[in-house]
Amino acid sequence: MVNTSAEGQVFRCEICGNVVEVKVVGGGELVCCGEPMILVEE
Repeated sequence: MVNTSAEGQVFRCEICGNVVEVKVVGGGELVCCGEPMILVEE
């Protein structure tokens, strides 16, 4: 499980390809298509 921990982190969904960048850290885990998103850039 990868939690958001820093502004600027980039996460990608392995299923649909959505990509998100963390603008404000609120904690927790990003989930898309029912699966945890993968951290691709810190």
